[in-house]
Amino acid sequence: MSIGISDEHVELASSLRKWAADLRGRELARAAEEDADATFETAWAALSEMGVPTIGLPESAGGGGGSTLDVAVALEACAHELVPGPLLGPAVVAALLGERLPADALVGLATGDVVWDAPSATHVLADVDGGWRLLPRAAVELSASAGLDLTRRFGRLRVLDAAAGEPLGLDGAAVRRAVVTLAAAEAAGVARWCLATAVEYAKVREQFGQRIGSFQAIKHLCAEMLETAESVTAAAWDVASAATNDPGDAEQWSFAADVAAAVCFDGAVEVAKSCIQVLGGIGFTFEHDAHLYLRRALTLRALVGDRDAAAERLTAAAVEGVRRRVQLDLEGRDEAVRAEVREAVERIAALPVEEQRAAFVATGYLTPHWPAPYGLGADPVTQVVIDQELARAGVARPDLVIAGWAVPTILEHGTDDQRERFVEPSLLGELVWCQLFSEPGAGSDLASLRTRAEKVDGGWRLTGQKVWTSVAERADWGICLARTNPDAPKHKGITYFLVDMRNSEGIDVRPLREITGKALFNEVFLDDVFVPDDMVVGAVDDGWRLARTTLANERVAMATSRLSTSTERAIELAAAGVTTAQRVAVGHSIALATVCSLLGVRSMLRSLAGQGPGAESSVAKLLGVRNRQDGAELVVSLHGDRVVLGADDDALRADVWEMLNTRCLSIAGGTTQILRNVAGERILGLPR
Repeated sequence: MSIGISDEHVELASSLRKWAADLRGRELARAAEEDADATFETAWAALSEMGVPTIGLPESAGGGGGSTLDVAVALEACAHELVPGPLLGPAVVAALLGERLPADALVGLATGDVVWDAPSATHVLADVDGGWRLLPRAAVELSASAGLDLTRRFGRLRVLDAAAGEPLGLDGAAVRRAVVTLAAAEAAGVARWCLATAVEYAKVREQFGQRIGSFQAIKHLCAEMLETAESVTAAAWDVASAATNDPGDAEQWSFAADVAAAVCFDGAVEVAKSCIQVLGGIGFTFEHDAHLYLRRALTLRALVGDRDAAAERLTAAAVEGVRRRVQLDLEGRDEAVRAEVREAVERIAALPVEEQRAAFVATGYLTPHWPAPYGLGADPVTQVVIDQELARAGVARPDLVIAGWAVPTILEHGTDDQRERFVEPSLLGELVWCQLFSEPGAGSDLASLRTRAEKVDGGWRLTGQKVWTSVAERADWGICLARTNPDAPKHKGITYFLVDMRNSEGIDVRPLREITGKALFNEVFLDDVFVPDDMVVGAVDDGWRLARTTLANERVAMATSRLSTSTERAIELAAAGVTTAQRVAVGHSIALATVCSLLGVRSMLRSLAGQGPGAESSVAKLLGVRNRQDGAELVVSLHGDRVVLGADDDALRADVWEMLNTRCLSIAGGTTQILRNVAGERILGLPR
């Protein structure tokens, strides 16, 4: 999806993309390929008539009175259609000067010796002798050139009369923030066009008698493009939101800008390159538009500057305690429930810790999205308010662990007796559950499971082997999938059982030692284990559908500003002193961790807006795994050669254990490769 989440922004982006497509900007760019002095007057006139360059100017200055986020949505849409000529530069200048912008001026922005929109400029905004000045064209000498980006013109600057312009009181940091904020929006537009173009081509192009989108290599490449494009979009949205919601908070805006600088521009370049790779030979031709987008992405990256410098600034800020705080505006929709929720949460918080869980269950606040009487059937707004008030009171919900998967299935598909027997005790923590799904030959391909269930008088006899089963050694009950019809297709003939782990004969739980040296998982051998008929959930042979159950009213979690544990640990080590290269690496970890949290924020906002789940939730798992694994490995690398000694250092041992333990994350719950197949097929619509 694009930067905009609200209905208004979605409509603005859609209408502007359609309008911009009619400008035929790419044709204009090709026609002016050799013209160094091209001004793209047709496009500029159309943009000016639509008021796009001045959307963010106050109405009193002849602008649209829009926010920075409005401007970003518009720039993303125009970049998606590669509108040529001046646009980004005038938008940045308008953001910097506001009402001080001269009427009918087209101001070229000078960054270093490069002047944006040189052939068209009537004025130049430049840093002269340490102060930013607005210089009339007569006070400068400009030489334009046709460079890498065929849709825009840049030039070199020589100041003839510095005194011709008054100092504006701008500083370099403010200019950098404005440039990154709006250039990131264009990077998002480029990335989204490249992703869409690659996917559409992969759906129809045939090789070896099949559409290439069915090839796993292409599917994974497109899924990786999706991950990157969503990251670019999230960071671009956030920096524009920071500028919109609290422009006076330079600390937060700067942090968001540095995240965008570290993520958006390399990201757009990578997606553009991958687009050409998917297109193959046709993508390498001048006639195809793909190279024009690559050129735009490369130019944006060059204009914005060094991503490593941004990463180093992120580390410096994080060491000082700065984290991205996204302000959530519920637009008054919380007023009806806020007081009641706050009062209930304060009552829970006042209780002794050992009594809080029962209070959570009694109020429904442990699982507010579940239906009554076990939850509140709460809408997204109420769920977020409850989360906010719990955070305010410093109270954390108990973790349901595997019960969080077992109980929703029982609620939706179980019998009344099963619900009465299992739901409340599970919520209270009186019952511990394990999951008996994976097998040695059925991991990501779970439907290939071989554990068999044979019908006997009064129930079933289960025989087979399960693996990677956490807490099986202390579980009271297990949710188990077993094959009840071996003649049915593999996704059929599977039944969902509840297995008594304490009292059933024939269960052998064996610890499974992992690469960490510890045994957190288990192998579970089932040898003719009896399960009574009343412990079958749902219909016999319908267990596969049940295994994929989620309640219709899904959980909407309040996204937080917390970084991953490993990233926070890396920041702690950076504060103690590391090399410049290591500070850069820590900064990139901060940027990725921040993007992961932003994906959660955007997903939450979509829910609050009544929209269906977007790509963010799927991408968040893929990126979240990479964030945790890379972050844990980074922490170990910051210790240097100390890790080889096995020294008597508890903190070092814990860091090494975390690094080794996170290797399971790209395997558990479906491997990263399988999840990319799923993303390619279910989100991008690529053929199976």
